[in-house]
Amino acid sequence: MNRHLVGRSGTIPKHHIRAEAQVDSVRLRRNHPTSTSPIVSSPAVSVQHVFTGIVEELGSVASRSGSRLRITAKHVLSDSIIGASIAVNGCCLTVVQQGEDWWEADVSDETFQRTTLGALQPGSPVNLERPMAADGRFGGHVVLGHVDLVGEVVSPAPDLRVRIGRDQMHLIVEKGSITVDGVSLTAFGLQRDSFQVAVIPHTAAVTTLGVRRPGDKVNIEMDVLAKHVDRLMSARNTKRRMLGWWRK
Repeated sequence: MNRHLVGRSGTIPKHHIRAEAQVDSVRLRRNHPTSTSPIVSSPAVSVQHVFTGIVEELGSVASRSGSRLRITAKHVLSDSIIGASIAVNGCCLTVVQQGEDWWEADVSDETFQRTTLGALQPGSPVNLERPMAADGRFGGHVVLGHVDLVGEVVSPAPDLRVRIGRDQMHLIVEKGSITVDGVSLTAFGLQRDSFQVAVIPHTAAVTTLGVRRPGDKVNIEMDVLAKHVDRLMSARNTKRRMLGWWRK
């Protein structure tokens, strides 16, 4: 599957696909310790990772050297191996090196330029989430880790309002799901170029949303279902226009 998307740096080598299959196998064995037979995970399933927007850990940037980003963490490393995926502020990155309390990822120029990762500095807090295990609870909504655009905070939590381009507002519906810095939230109070989300005290305390202030930039991922419907409708309207021109 083509992974040339924002939040993923380049295509996945075959050894990464095998490594990601091992990640799923480890998680299944962890959740079913009484099983004595080996569990084989299909690489075809593990290639397309799905997050849910439920942040597991608030890490921090340890260093940045060129395209290499080092992040301090512990919880998300408990079953992650080289080649595994971890979402950083909503961007899906690949673990290329790791230690006891840190891991590193190579970030493409495209990702640095089109997300907030390019502004990260040592000490910056980051939201971290591993892909959902095959038998895990679906706590939020379908999040791919592919950032669509960068928004700007208009007002801070708990009544967080974010401004985005007017040409993207049609992808948001009242009470629909949206991802802000990797956090699954419910949008409401839609205006011409902004939307609002309610950030409860717990979410503010354990994610970056609690420290975002007016003018700060945040990663936005639209609901994937809305994007597919929009694409299908656009293609359908284009086809109709072409048929109408031919009939003339």
